[in-house]
Amino acid sequence: MKLTIYQVDAFANKVFEGNPAAICPLQEWLADDVMQNIAAENNLSETAFFVPTDTGYHIRWFTPVHEVDLCGHATLAAAQVIFKHIEKKKNKIHFQSKSGILLVAKNVDRLDMDFPSQPPASCVTPQPIAVAFGIMALECLESEDYIVVFDSVEAVKNASPDMSILSQLNLRGVVITAHDTRADSKFDFVSRFFAPKYGINEDPVTGSSFTQLIPYWSEKLSKNILSAKQISRRGGEVVCEYKGDRVKISGKAVQYLMGEIEI
Repeated sequence: MKLTIYQVDAFANKVFEGNPAAICPLQEWLADDVMQNIAAENNLSETAFFVPTDTGYHIRWFTPVHEVDLCGHATLAAAQVIFKHIEKKKNKIHFQSKSGILLVAKNVDRLDMDFPSQPPASCVTPQPIAVAFGIMALECLESEDYIVVFDSVEAVKNASPDMSILSQLNLRGVVITAHDTRADSKFDFVSRFFAPKYGINEDPVTGSSFTQLIPYWSEKLSKNILSAKQISRRGGEVVCEYKGDRVKISGKAVQYLMGEIEI
């Protein structure tokens, strides 16, 4: 069997930036173990598979070790593949997923994703987080992931957590974030994302994390449109709009390769 595969850098202005995702368009689902093996072979933070439906596409995402319920950057990458190679005249895509309906629309040189909002709730900082980071947090919250708020951009940038400890947490991963108060910055906040439990020590740019971060920072900063930067080694810029029960997440995507899988 031969399958077409694409690799796309999401939340990137050019190749070698943002978060790379592998995209495999299908006509019908493969066995779950085959898709998981393909994701493991690709060894990227996510590989997305999608099949056509009557209303659009059904999408699923796999890390190298697990299927996940929601992934932003691989959805952005999948939409870029569809717009560029499959339905060139289409302006909007409806994805069916484990997290409900996801919408992606063209917007000049960007793609706008419309995702369900996942507001985090305040919680006591789990001991493993305190130990893994060795930094006192201003606040800790939980939703799909733990959201840990630090007092400065530098604290987020310099964090070097113990991955073996973070892998023991019960949630998917940990987002660390801080208000960006630097005078020369165009961003409202910065973040980083760690999910060693899912085979991802640090994710370059995590679209789904903004479904949690935007409700939090929108309330804290009293604004609905926010600009953020995930300050991983590759880095990525994200523009978001809070719409109550939905979050609009915008970014660019750049194709790196197109190839063929033989299995």
